[in-house]
Amino acid sequence: MPRLFTALEIPFSVADSLASLRGGLGGARWIDAENYHITLRFIGDVDDRFAHDVAHALDAIRRPPLTIALDQLDSFGGDKPRAIVVKARPEPALLELQAEQERLLRRLGAPAETRKYVPHVTLARLRGAAPWAVASYLGARGYFPPLRFEAARFVLYSSRDSVGGGPYVIEAEYPLETLKLAASAGSAF
Repeated sequence: MPRLFTALEIPFSVADSLASLRGGLGGARWIDAENYHITLRFIGDVDDRFAHDVAHALDAIRRPPLTIALDQLDSFGGDKPRAIVVKARPEPALLELQAEQERLLRRLGAPAETRKYVPHVTLARLRGAAPWAVASYLGARGYFPPLRFEAARFVLYSSRDSVGGGPYVIEAEYPLETLKLAASAGSAF
């Protein structure tokens, strides 16, 4: 059974900049830069038939390329921190792409996502990191200039059953293209 999710890939230059934030926090398991991504929709462990249906249905999505801005180093988990992340600005085009995938997958029979969507790149998974140590890490890194890139496609990834962080395999790719309106036949314009 494959474990699937859709995501935006992080370009090498951006991943390299994010990787410079690694280190200096006990209890952190740092994600390899080549596995950085922005999850759009976690699908989970599915049988081969459902995986095929998902791959086919995603092909119907037509959206223009997205400009992504990564601009906030943060953590998830509050008093029990579980991850160091860099958040992406929740621009309407990004949220609409994610919402379209959510609707499409629910029509196929996938369970609804119960968590609010927060676009981000996971830099590290935390185990036993003290909240004060996470706050110190975040404070020491402070502000960084936004990292921007254009996402020209989204992908369907598979992963092995593990504690997360890869390796990920691209099962299918879906271009984000500017749609051109065709002139109607006989138009005077």
